Amino acid sequence: MKPDSFSPAGAAAVAAAPGPRAGSGRLLAGALVLLAAALPLAPVPDLLITQANYVGLYALVVLGLVLLTGIAGLTSFGQAAFVGIGAYATAYCTLTFGWSPWITLFVGLGATGVSAWLIGTITMRMSGHYLPLATIAWSIALYYLFGSVEALGKYDGLSDLPSIGLFGWDLGGSRAMYALIWLSVALSAWGALNLLDSRPGRAIRALHGGVQMAEAMGVDTARLKVTVFVLAALLASVSGWLFAHLQRAVNPTPFGLEASLKYVIMLVAGGMSHVGGAVLGSSVMTLLQDQLQVLLPRVFGSAGNFEVIVFGLVLVLLLRFAPGGMWPGLGRWLPARRIAVVPGAPALARRTPVPAGEALLQVRGVQKRFGGLLAVDGVDLTVKAGEIVGLIGPNGAGKSTTFNLVTGVLPPSGGEVHLRGLRIDGRAAREISRLGLARTFQHVKLVADMSVLENVALGAYQRARVGVVAAVLRRDRRIEAAMLQEAERALRRVGLAELMHRPAGSLALGQQRLVEIARALCCDPAVLLLDEPAAGLRAFEKQALAVLLSELRDEGMGILLVEHDMEFVMKLTDHIVVMVFGRKIAEGAPLVIQTHPAVLEAYLGAAP
Repeated sequence: MKPDSFSPAGAAAVAAAPGPRAGSGRLLAGALVLLAAALPLAPVPDLLITQANYVGLYALVVLGLVLLTGIAGLTSFGQAAFVGIGAYATAYCTLTFGWSPWITLFVGLGATGVSAWLIGTITMRMSGHYLPLATIAWSIALYYLFGSVEALGKYDGLSDLPSIGLFGWDLGGSRAMYALIWLSVALSAWGALNLLDSRPGRAIRALHGGVQMAEAMGVDTARLKVTVFVLAALLASVSGWLFAHLQRAVNPTPFGLEASLKYVIMLVAGGMSHVGGAVLGSSVMTLLQDQLQVLLPRVFGSAGNFEVIVFGLVLVLLLRFAPGGMWPGLGRWLPARRIAVVPGAPALARRTPVPAGEALLQVRGVQKRFGGLLAVDGVDLTVKAGEIVGLIGPNGAGKSTTFNLVTGVLPPSGGEVHLRGLRIDGRAAREISRLGLARTFQHVKLVADMSVLENVALGAYQRARVGVVAAVLRRDRRIEAAMLQEAERALRRVGLAELMHRPAGSLALGQQRLVEIARALCCDPAVLLLDEPAAGLRAFEKQALAVLLSELRDEGMGILLVEHDMEFVMKLTDHIVVMVFGRKIAEGAPLVIQTHPAVLEAYLGAAP
């Protein structure tokens, strides 16, 4: 295969443009954490140290919201309740059983993890406005639970908690706790950045745009959503553990819905999708609140929670003029960080080649009903190894619906689909992907703020096994290098290697379609389904695409494509299936289809 056989004009011009600056987040986040860590060494008043302690506590919770809401797109208004679980777990166990705070840390994490898993398994299946409403509901329920249990002191809470000790050093003072709090923030931020720069991290980022594309790449999105939810809850639990031993007392007040809303405001202010935004938003909003609590009563001449009004105005202004928060404004001043592709990385395992002519995909009598509408009515088709099959028809013929039935996006109402002899109809899209079927989409589905290279590497998701823990601890570098190398190889095949470090959303539509093809190739499929791959491409780009698809056919891959460009289809395909109003009306070689009376009538209105 010629790696540079596909090189669209204009790619070099786009590559010469300034690169993205999103990668500068790791450098800036590290600088802020180091600056915060040095604060107790400076001659600053204890009040400032106390404020910084609370900033660190809030930052831990907001960091979890960055992963959950900013990155994964799952809204939660109940994180304060998980802070409460961590706080009450350590308070109860240290006072009742006399356990060390270090033991109760893990007790709190266990209780929070189990609670979050149970709650997340139910609520993460919801979407739209139902999800945030559900998080509000269980947040209120846990708040009243804290205030109703006699063993937890009801609304008076628990007091006289012991301080945390470390190697004989008492961390009871504000400056001593400061070191522990900000060490926790630094380690959590480091782990979050590692996670996002990994196989599961790319899958998490893909959740924001919906689950269809992620499932087609082999991602178990339901399980991943619960995993992210539990991670965010665990970070909140650590904050609660630190909070309890900093205050030396707990009561339900800091763990209600108002506190959860405050965390969301900090998230939006700092930057929803940026790890450093958690620290920035927590810092700015905490210091602003302290100042407003002093200033506003003087202005209005009476005491009251006037700062809530200002917070509301700040939130509206940010959403209107800076929806990305304050962090992107800082990040643009730093040089961009590019993901390095390590040459010579071990190659990912590939599928065993299939002999040419062997039936790979068999669709038999597939039907799909939407109420009283029969969108697909008994369609049959076969795709063999080393063959390109075109699926054509007027708009509304049912072509994309057939694609969705084959790939598991929709369950068929009848009929069967077999992939390499294995029946796959009714299976989840992720299972079908793992069996060797990859696809592109009629409407491009990319993660716009991720680089082209990372989008393509998402295609290799089901070819590697890297868990969240390994990613957080950065124990996945060898496999990560192999996945990125595979993604670079796929980009070279479609002629977009020069653009691999650009944000996918900055590319033209035609180039985005090529990125989707590269991502599908990264899945190492036996059968490739392409939904209007030539749409948006210029004439010479279509010619180059035809060369690429011909090369893939010669390598033994089976290809099924939907396309409206009849010249492109007739020159490229070996076999064509024609659909009209959900039914197959003709099939055969391109020359046969060009003169078929039923096809001419469908396209021209009458046969000659």
